[in-house]
Amino acid sequence: MATITAKQIQAFVKGEPKRHPIGSGLYLVVRNSATPYWMLRYSSNGKRKEITLGQYPDLSLADAKADAAIKKREVNLGYDPLIARKRIKEQSIKLVDDLFADWFDNDIAKRLKHPNIPKRVYTNDVKPFIGDIPLDQVNARDIRKIIQAISDDRPTIANDALMYLKQLFRHGIKLDLIAHNPASAFTVSDAGGVEKSKDRYLTLDEITKAFKIFKQHQAKFNRDNYLACALLVTLGVRKSELCCAKWKEFELDKALWHLPEGRSKTGAPITIPLPKQVLVWLNELTIRACGSDYVFPARRASKKPHMGDDTLNRAISSMFGREAGRKIQPPNLMGDMKPFSPHDLRRTFRSLAASQGVPGHVAERCLNHKLKGVEGIYDRHDYLEERKEAHTLVTNLLEPVINGK
Repeated sequence: MATITAKQIQAFVKGEPKRHPIGSGLYLVVRNSATPYWMLRYSSNGKRKEITLGQYPDLSLADAKADAAIKKREVNLGYDPLIARKRIKEQSIKLVDDLFADWFDNDIAKRLKHPNIPKRVYTNDVKPFIGDIPLDQVNARDIRKIIQAISDDRPTIANDALMYLKQLFRHGIKLDLIAHNPASAFTVSDAGGVEKSKDRYLTLDEITKAFKIFKQHQAKFNRDNYLACALLVTLGVRKSELCCAKWKEFELDKALWHLPEGRSKTGAPITIPLPKQVLVWLNELTIRACGSDYVFPARRASKKPHMGDDTLNRAISSMFGREAGRKIQPPNLMGDMKPFSPHDLRRTFRSLAASQGVPGHVAERCLNHKLKGVEGIYDRHDYLEERKEAHTLVTNLLEPVINGK
């Protein structure tokens, strides 16, 4: 093979995406709209392996050749550069944050369908307590403090946090970074307790009372929260699907919301028909969004550009006189009403749809649930018109309540 020059490398970079062989196992990998990088192929213990050396032009042709020669010499002496690099990385895992980053990249992201769920729990509820603590200094009292801080207001999340903490420190033991798991002795009874099957939904009287009180206390329960609850109970979507919704998903002129595959919890896309009253609320939200890409943009400084995952939960809990982390709790404005969560509004939609005579299979498709059994296998009809009628029936029932007529 003729010697490759620096000028040829520049031509490779400007050309089509491709792996360009340089010689002795060294390649320049050119990618679509991404930085090119140097890659070395080698064999260790009878296996073909690849290792990234660095990006071009940060690493020049001459330096890449020199680095490749050093790595090849290590291989000839019996050292595997990939294993050496992994050990160096593991030695840099000192803090809990470091351990979580390694666990996320090498386990969660590859194993779970929705890896952002444990990442969100860690970021919001674990990291503030122990993220910057050295691994060997975390003890059982730290774990108890974390799960107790969550359990009062969010028992289910407390159980999830405990599960993730156990897995996180088990990962540390697997890497021989720690000798014991500080979360191992705790059970769900120490966190959120044994979870019962949830069946909470709101009656029409409860919905009337809730929206009336919400409206009376707009300084505490703002208009965004109010309209979000209105959309949840009339469209039956999940809270996460609504809070992260972008305007580009909507065709308001056609009264349709196209929820894409990547944002649906089930991974199944769905087109949601929008009743005329919902369109009025959405048109108000376009004004309130002030040009944001999101239907519910973040109203405070936040890492996320849209309404937070716990915003509605906290707002509703506060109306019931419960605010996590406060010694002096606010007054209970909801009286003797049984507390409810945003997800209970989705369940309420299902109950109201049934009360209005909507067939079960149509109501299930409104919730983007897959139909069960033989019907689910053979019936590919999306019931768009039937679902439009279902959403309209429920919205007509609730409009006087929500609009305060």
